[in-house]
Formats: sequence, structure tokens, C-alpha cells
Amino acid sequence: MSRFLAIYHGAADDAQKPEVSDEQQAEFLNAWATWARNHADAIVDNGSPLFRKRRVTAEGSDDFTDSKTGYAIVEAASQDEADGIFAEHPHLRLFQGNWIEVLECPPMPGP
Repeated sequence: MSRFLAIYHGAADDAQKPEVSDEQQAEFLNAWATWARNHADAIVDNGSPLFRKRRVTAEGSDDFTDSKTGYAIVEAASQDEADGIFAEHPHLRLFQGNWIEVLECPPMPGP
């Protein structure tokens, strides 16, 4: 089994996002909970939202913005299996254009 990092991307920045009603928010959270239950055996880390983004370079650090909104980590036998875990994720239907990046995380080489 390999580990895969899923990074949730939002299609719109905060200024462009349509308003989400309390009912829509509840439906989304219920759908997410159902997705998590259906994939509980694969989920290693449920993840969390991504806020307060800072870029650190040799010259210092500064704030930045991008489309990343959250992450999760799963275990799967292959990239295709990992992709399949996220194919029906409710994040993809919350806002048009949302997407999920799925990256394999091989073990670090070392002694």
C-alpha cells in the first residue's frame, strides 16, 4: 500500500464564491461524512482546511494565495485506486470547477 496526499482546490477565491446556505452547508457536511465512512479503511488522515498561507524562502517569508483549500491522506494499492477514492468526493460538487490533486507519497529514502 502507498500513501497519497489529496489537496482540495477551490475554483473561486473568497470574493467570487457564491453564498452557501445553511441547508447547503449541512448537506455538504453530511455528504462528506458519508464519503469518509465509505472510505474509513483507506483514510490515514482526515486532513483539515488550509488557512494563513505563508511562503518561506531564503529571503524571508510572506503571505500568498492560491486555490488550495484543504488536504487528506489515504492509503491505496495504486494511483488509480487512490483516484477512485476521491472521484465521488463531495468537494467536487460544492462549487463548479473545484478539483482534487492526488499525489503519491513514497517513503523517504534513508539509512
